[in-house]
Amino acid sequence: MTNRVVITGYGITSPIGNTPETFWTNLQAGNSGIDAIKKFDATETGITVAGEVKDFPFDKYFVHKDKKRMDTFSIYAVYAALEALSMAGIDTEDDMIDNDRFGAIIGSGIGGLPVIQEQGARLATRGPKRIAPLFVPLSIANMATGNVALRVKANGVSRAEVTACAAGTNAIGSAFREIKHGYADIMLAGGTEAAICDLGVGGFANLTALTKETDPKRASIPFDKNRSGFVLGEGSGILVLESLEHAQKRGATILAEIVGYGSTNDAHHMTTPLPEGSGAAKAMQLALDEAGIQASEVGYINAHGTSTQANEKGEALAIHTVFGDDENVLVSSTKALTGHALGAAGGIEAIATLQAIQHQYAPVNAGTTELDENTSIINVVLGQGKKHDINYAISNSLGFGGHNAVIALKKWEGE
Repeated sequence: MTNRVVITGYGITSPIGNTPETFWTNLQAGNSGIDAIKKFDATETGITVAGEVKDFPFDKYFVHKDKKRMDTFSIYAVYAALEALSMAGIDTEDDMIDNDRFGAIIGSGIGGLPVIQEQGARLATRGPKRIAPLFVPLSIANMATGNVALRVKANGVSRAEVTACAAGTNAIGSAFREIKHGYADIMLAGGTEAAICDLGVGGFANLTALTKETDPKRASIPFDKNRSGFVLGEGSGILVLESLEHAQKRGATILAEIVGYGSTNDAHHMTTPLPEGSGAAKAMQLALDEAGIQASEVGYINAHGTSTQANEKGEALAIHTVFGDDENVLVSSTKALTGHALGAAGGIEAIATLQAIQHQYAPVNAGTTELDENTSIINVVLGQGKKHDINYAISNSLGFGGHNAVIALKKWEGE
């Protein structure tokens, strides 16, 4: 026997909003959160724009000393988790909640990169005795999960997924399976990242992965023939997943159902995906197979779409392999608005996919004006978003190391 798994809440902090309402308003309108880098002077990196979180409501859940005990990626995750639990109506002190069956799986591509940069500089200039005592627990990638669990008393299944840009989606898929197969009743799942610093931007820039475009509106243009690299983003997206039985027993409002998960590896190259996209295609097909649906039943795909040539050629071919020429399957990458938040991308984009289902609306692939011969084989949403029947949707995340992760969501119809 297996359990059905539903979504009952979510929390978001992102370049286009720190509340569900603001996030959706900007997503629907195609308002980009990409702007000039303000977190540090990026002049020497040659990169001018990023997708930074703006007006983060730190005081809502934190006090000043929290900055000394958590790196920003952990703070973002704790914020999003608390917002998600609030939406779900879950009080972790409630006797109805079995904390031993309440867990968290949160992905991060890198962890506390700013504190790694800071303490590396301290080592170089002041020696090893001056490294901060909390350097390791501040920086290691599992501490987003650890800090969330500590804050909400999640004593059950607990781990981090560290699969680069696929981490957030892998985390959601893993949490889905924990509930499906009976190991948990409630899971917090998603991704978090805060890597906009000299080391993060400089590292990706020297890898020639980032765009040098200075116009924020033309910087992240997924699937456009003139795309020139990704824009680094940040933030966190966390979902509350529950077994259907548990959610119904406590009278929860159900937002959508997770019905499938696919995970594969290209085993091809450290950073470059398989040119024909076969690994991503397998992951999509696995998600559909677990969901028990045909490709023709999917109405929307939130693509990985990083605004890089190799990634989008492969992903477009993968989508075409699975979905063919079906005009009902609309595709967009919301990284056009948020930038690429690395390990947080899967969590943020799962929320975008969920909201697309809730509003029966496929968000625009903002900024893109002309597809090339490699990307015109899929139905990219251009110009503006579209009202559309979306009973099923999938969200793709494809990461360095060849990691491919896909989740399939279903519209909730009050069953």
